Amino acid sequence: MRNYLQSFDILTEKEIELFERKVQNKRLKKGDFFIKENRISKEVAFVVSGLFRSFYYSSSEEEVTYCFTFSNSFVSAYSSFLSQTKTIENIQALTDIELLTISREEILILEKSSTNWLRFFKVIAEQEYIKMEKRVFLLQTESAEIKYKDLLINQPEYLQSIPLNFLASYLGITQRHLSRIRKTITN
Repeated sequence: MRNYLQSFDILTEKEIELFERKVQNKRLKKGDFFIKENRISKEVAFVVSGLFRSFYYSSSEEEVTYCFTFSNSFVSAYSSFLSQTKTIENIQALTDIELLTISREEILILEKSSTNWLRFFKVIAEQEYIKMEKRVFLLQTESAEIKYKDLLINQPEYLQSIPLNFLASYLGITQRHLSRIRKTITN
């Protein structure tokens, strides 16, 4: 986590040390939830190791996977965290996970302590927005085959770590269609 925080070149060593003192170690087992729908997000976590899947239920009660979170990144039900309203998303561990969590209260204290924290959290929010926008554009403008090839090039860890049913849901296609695409691309 220290390396991740340092990589932004925003926070001082003292600020990073303060952050390290405020986080709490947490472990989740495969299948456990970081947060479930209808709850209010009260914390953000840094994923030390493991893999999360974020999903929601469609109007037909079907699970729709929309995001995966890997090691060395932050995870939260971000809209709920910001607005302090109930979330519609579920964030579930696909593997055993080690986390470092920090409460919303502690983050607000950090923001008041230094403008560096405001800058840091702004950069994180901007990165998440850009990532989400790229995903929306890709989903709305490209075929499933192009989306799969994009993952193959830019996110190969998705293809090695994620069960096919979740990967198909993420791509917005059936498992059968995903199998056909994979067969076409590997031949």
